[in-house]
Amino acid sequence: TLLGCFAARVELSWDVGYVYGARDGFTYRRAIGVNGELPFPPVHVTQGDTLVINVHNSLDVPTSIHAHGLLNNGTNYYDGPDMVTQCGIPPGESFTYVLETKNQFGTFWIHGHTRHQEVDGFHTPLIIHSRKQPVIDYDEELLVAFEDWYTTEFNVRQEYINNLKGASRPPTNYAKALINGYDGNNTAPITFVPGKRYRLRVVCMSVNNWFKFRIPGHKMTVIEADGVESMPLEVDGLSMGPGQRYSVIVTAHKSDEFNYIYNVTSYSRFITKEEGLRPIVYTGLIKYKDGAPTKTIPVVSDNQLVWPEEAQLQAYDKQPRLPVDRQIELT
Repeated sequence: TLLGCFAARVELSWDVGYVYGARDGFTYRRAIGVNGELPFPPVHVTQGDTLVINVHNSLDVPTSIHAHGLLNNGTNYYDGPDMVTQCGIPPGESFTYVLETKNQFGTFWIHGHTRHQEVDGFHTPLIIHSRKQPVIDYDEELLVAFEDWYTTEFNVRQEYINNLKGASRPPTNYAKALINGYDGNNTAPITFVPGKRYRLRVVCMSVNNWFKFRIPGHKMTVIEADGVESMPLEVDGLSMGPGQRYSVIVTAHKSDEFNYIYNVTSYSRFITKEEGLRPIVYTGLIKYKDGAPTKTIPVVSDNQLVWPEEAQLQAYDKQPRLPVDRQIELT
């Protein structure tokens, strides 16, 4: 096919091992990275490419990886769930994943799928670029990734939870938030050039927490959700649960007179609210020009804003719904 003529074989070598650092800016702890890095680089391929990831396990426990959102039709042995579709990669051993992208494109992510290793940092965005004309033309694309980050490793918290003989329930471990891999309030600014149209690929790589993302003074237009192109939908911000991904179009203002502040709220509906801990709000800079003053935008309640609802989204390709050949009535 024509798609196959342009396809490439993209090969990566990942050495999965322990790294140490204070990702939240406060707590120095052990985490899981790739090739000695955390965060480690996002993966970019183009639709039709074959993505080959050679994974070597330098941990002291098994590991595996999962490309979140890829269908793996006919190749479920590359899907990653340990002891479900594959055995975990033993310590000191290697395994090669071969992921085909000819039938999918959009915004995804890759994460560890053994012993909840994604909780300890083993994840990164996966972008499959389309060869088609986009839903809305844009000048540049930017990646925005969210994570929840805990002060202790998952296996330590799991021991608390599994200790049925404990005198009381385990202490609540409130997660911090990371934006593009770093402490939410210390992430590098997002730079806008006046008049340019941007595609923001927003990835929620969290485990428990939800995230709300807004750029006050700017509208967003959703054009993709979870790897599926959608009819344009204008919103004020995004509300995202673990694993969700959106692409939105944001048009920069024509003037660089002001910089703006974006807001990221991290919250969990099932964890007790605690002032300053849950929910917690992070802010960052939308930079139009070095030294420009920050535009003051009136605060608006979330209830007065438009957030995307999955039921509102319509697939861009408008494929007809599948025919129903059997109906079951439940009473």
